Amino acid sequence: MSASNPIDNRYSTATDIISGIAHMSTLPEVTLRIVDVIDDPNSSARDLHQIVASDPALSSRILKVVNSSFYGMPRQIGSMNRAISLLGLNAVKNIAVAASLGKIFKSASAIPNFDARELWDHSLKTAVACCMVAREAGSRCSDEAFLAGLLHDIGLMVEMQYDQSRFSSILSDLDVNSDGVPSTNLILAEESTFGVNHQDLGAVLCEQWKFPRSLVSATANHHDPTNLSGDEAMMPWFVHIADRLSAGCPGGFRLDLPDLGISSHASDAIGLGPVAFASIAEALENQEDEIQISMAA
Repeated sequence: MSASNPIDNRYSTATDIISGIAHMSTLPEVTLRIVDVIDDPNSSARDLHQIVASDPALSSRILKVVNSSFYGMPRQIGSMNRAISLLGLNAVKNIAVAASLGKIFKSASAIPNFDARELWDHSLKTAVACCMVAREAGSRCSDEAFLAGLLHDIGLMVEMQYDQSRFSSILSDLDVNSDGVPSTNLILAEESTFGVNHQDLGAVLCEQWKFPRSLVSATANHHDPTNLSGDEAMMPWFVHIADRLSAGCPGGFRLDLPDLGISSHASDAIGLGPVAFASIAEALENQEDEIQISMAA
């Protein structure tokens, strides 16, 4: 009898865990329709407008985002057609997904040692940082990078929703100092408790949500993309770096990041260095309030 494949076992375990939280296994209907329309090469901005118009809250959020300082429009945009045209279809998809994810994070019950809203703030900042890193690196995938940053820690929410008691026990056992910095490894603790870590769970969830392979890979490998190469490695490296830049902001979420150092391997992989990272970190801190206001769920 051949030995079982550890990767297959982790995938099976992650799938079983996610199947136990049905409310997270699918995105809301409006978001799914938006994703489907944007992934259809025959769709148009008009098709997207019809879907967005059916959801006043989403329409309001899109206008808020397009008029935020992050996009720097010279004058106020009041037309939804104009907003969609200026933002682009992928950016509208990102806003819709952000709205759906924000509800998951903000409806979570409070538990000791963990605040889902802090993780949501971190996810938003990582999304913006990831977009900045991708643009600075010359990538044409900055919209996709935003979504990769937004999704990178969704597996932590899966663990919390699946078994609050065990998740809380993991966190209580972490050796965290007064600045929120752990000296112990959260990933190893997750694997000991659940048989998988938040990267595994996030990747399987992204698959079930039918996101592109690059986002699945970024979620699965954002803590250590060194086993990847070529184009497959770029998005995971963008998230890896953005995660650290975001966590380095005042009050940043660091339960899974005892070390915020960006290695030379990471710098070489995307062709950026400390000067670029410092500039992105400064821009991220300057935009922090605007990020929270424009993307608030």
